[in-house]
Amino acid sequence: MPDRFLRVALAAALVLLALFVAQPYVTSLLFSADTPRTVTARGDLAPAETSTVALFERAAPSVVYVFARARQGAVSFDPQTGEPRQGGGEQTGSGFVWDAAGHVVTNNHVIQGGGDIQVRLSTGETVPATVVGTAPNYDLAVLQLGRVSASPPPIAIGTSADLKVGQFTYAIGNPFGLDHTLTTGVVSALQRRLPTAEGRELSGVIQTDAAINPGNSGGPLLDSAGRLIGVNTAIFSPSGASAGIGFAIPVDVVNRVVPNLIRTGRTPTPGIGIVAASEDAAARLGIDGIVVVRVLPGSPAAAAGLQGIDPASGDLGDIIMGVNGRPVRRLADLTAALEAAGLGRSAQLQIERDGRAVTVPVTPADMGQARR
Repeated sequence: MPDRFLRVALAAALVLLALFVAQPYVTSLLFSADTPRTVTARGDLAPAETSTVALFERAAPSVVYVFARARQGAVSFDPQTGEPRQGGGEQTGSGFVWDAAGHVVTNNHVIQGGGDIQVRLSTGETVPATVVGTAPNYDLAVLQLGRVSASPPPIAIGTSADLKVGQFTYAIGNPFGLDHTLTTGVVSALQRRLPTAEGRELSGVIQTDAAINPGNSGGPLLDSAGRLIGVNTAIFSPSGASAGIGFAIPVDVVNRVVPNLIRTGRTPTPGIGIVAASEDAAARLGIDGIVVVRVLPGSPAAAAGLQGIDPASGDLGDIIMGVNGRPVRRLADLTAALEAAGLGRSAQLQIERDGRAVTVPVTPADMGQARR
């Protein structure tokens, strides 16, 4: 009896072993999909997906690819490092159609030092473009498209005045030369500061975590309604690729600067004609304001009687503490306040003079025009 049981158990074990060894072959024989499989019905897209798809389909035809062949010997500036770079080669970026006349908005650093400028439309058509005007202080430029077979639609314009941190953002551009790439994110922060040309700063800059890479510069940043809320201009990244910190020029600035560039090729630079001490120097002196070092002859500041540092004794002159009741602590604050006041309109400067608070009226002028 024990021998019989042992034989049965051994036989069962051998059968199980055989089944175990044969299982992959049997499964492959019986269940291999050696013909095209039936497509599973997907159903409707999720509402968020439908909205994003519709947004891209509306906005993408307005986005263009800009490439400029730099002139030999021309010097432009790397938007990431601020370091000068010699001309030669091709500079590329993005842009978008501003109006039905074929004006295209992009970053100034995309076409700076460029000679032959070409724009590729969403249809694949490539047309030449000419520079209408540039605003290096805002890193903006306007191009005029050459003759096109069909005019691309202008992008819808929104506002940056009511943006909230956490709003969805959508960036469309040509990162690394890959046409019409969509990335999504949120408004990460507002009122950031961004250095631009000639040592100036642009205030009110939008920070977003939508992926922005080289080639996105000049492309649109959109809200969930598909409206332009900013122009992508720079990223913060030690590696040069997206690190989730991108910056966009607010559309309210764009909507003020671009019409001036179209009309006159330049944009006014509101100022009062002072040379200010650096922020570091003011901080070392314990001063929370703008130290006037020198007043330019014939400037609005000179007409208003502002006083700089005494060249003989080195005694401090005026310290600008506010404009129209708004405190200013750095030159970028003063520039933003003067822009808000407007050219040719009197602004009230709150200054500190000899330890006393004084209010001085001054009328901002176009200092860029004064230098021409």
